[in-house]
Amino acid sequence: MAFRSDLDAVILATLADGPLHGYGIVKRVQKHSEGFLKLGEGQLYPGLHRLEEAGLITAEWNHEEGRASRKTYSLTSTGRSELKAQRRNWLQFAKSMNSLFKLNHDG
Repeated sequence: MAFRSDLDAVILATLADGPLHGYGIVKRVQKHSEGFLKLGEGQLYPGLHRLEEAGLITAEWNHEEGRASRKTYSLTSTGRSELKAQRRNWLQFAKSMNSLFKLNHDG
């Protein structure tokens, strides 16, 4: 398992529910992982740039009066397809790990 691809999968899954800005991604990941996963800016933004360059997400600047402009990220159709593939891979991984842990449940 490579951290970079796992991080990419986390970001893609987080954006599946709709567009978010960086802080929103961080908060959604924390909420849905019940605080288990924590993303820092040094992890998140390189991942977002990598996914954008790969055409899996798009970024758009949003300007709100009285607030600083923020970049909002959204999945592309290619990103949705990649997310489906990542989900299949993760489910297979989880199934394999569950099977292994059941074999070794005596400890």
